[in-house]
Amino acid sequence: MLALQPVDTTAPAFRPDPITQDEAAAMFRAVLNLFGKWELTDEQAATLLDMPVRSYRRWKAEGPGRVSRDGAARLSNLMGIHKALRIVFSDAQRGYAWIKAENSAFAGSSALDVMLGGELTDIMRVRRYLDAERGGW
Repeated sequence: MLALQPVDTTAPAFRPDPITQDEAAAMFRAVLNLFGKWELTDEQAATLLDMPVRSYRRWKAEGPGRVSRDGAARLSNLMGIHKALRIVFSDAQRGYAWIKAENSAFAGSSALDVMLGGELTDIMRVRRYLDAERGGW
């Protein structure tokens, strides 16, 4: 009788290259610009980036220090939200305003209200919603 050999049927883990500090710094500069378009306060911006307001203001003035893995994930997801809004709305101003508008998908709260929960998963929730709306993921 022929003995069957076990076969590994698991897919290899997808591990994207980590975001470099130079890439994180570039994303930080882009996100600063985005926060301006969204008309966020420094307090709101610091909450989204999970950092003290004083640190945020220093980074804003002098450039970012070392960006943690969580910080890079936050920056990446915020850039993903921006990209999705640019796809969904042909008028950029409508996309910038959407962030603060009440939304039934978030039980009447705005996307900004959701993201200001402060957790990375709050930002990811908004990104997943927008990615689904634009037909991508």
